[in-house]
Amino acid sequence: MKKYLAETVGTMVLVLMGCGSAIFNTGTGADAGWVLTVACAFGLSVVAMAYTIGGISGCHINPAITLGCLLSGRMNGKDAGMYMIFQTLGAIIGSLILFILVKVYSHSDGGTLTGANAFADGQLVQAFIAELVFTFVFVLVVLGTTDGKKGAGAFAGLAIGLALILVHIVCIPITGTSVNPARSAAPAIFEAINGSFNALGQLWLFIVAPFAGAALSATVWKALNPTEK
Repeated sequence: MKKYLAETVGTMVLVLMGCGSAIFNTGTGADAGWVLTVACAFGLSVVAMAYTIGGISGCHINPAITLGCLLSGRMNGKDAGMYMIFQTLGAIIGSLILFILVKVYSHSDGGTLTGANAFADGQLVQAFIAELVFTFVFVLVVLGTTDGKKGAGAFAGLAIGLALILVHIVCIPITGTSVNPARSAAPAIFEAINGSFNALGQLWLFIVAPFAGAALSATVWKALNPTEK
């Protein structure tokens, strides 16, 4: 149970810090400084959590990473399912905290109140490709750096966090960057509670594309590393 609770706490921190940076820092996806700020918030959250709960749960804090580990044979189906449930719970807790902060203190960021992901009209294909490809890259880094024989050892958490920063820098202007179904689902729910159903209507893409990218990365990693059980 400890590893499931660790995933809850880790995902809560990721959503709280990452989405919080998008909400409370002024700017837009076209503002390079804002993009870098949000990217660093997500990436540094992963670094912090990797060295906090990594020894307990492995610090997936992302259903796409969990799927990649499942398909590459690193965990069983029961644990994978429980990880995803508790990751989503953690994301909901993080989003609820942000929702309360916004409502109680009447903060207005001129746009989304929860850091939800979205794509513009006519950009569905672009958004799907971006989420699939960048999740593929991110999960591949996770699988490679955490490999028992060829991985980065104690530096894996740093490498993973920096990879997430890199992914956000490129992908934020396209979708706000998900590469994490739990991170997208919870903010979309609270956007709907706030009266905007756009994020909830687009949520399917931010679930399907990251999972597809994770499955692809697991396949590629097993081809690159045939000794992986």
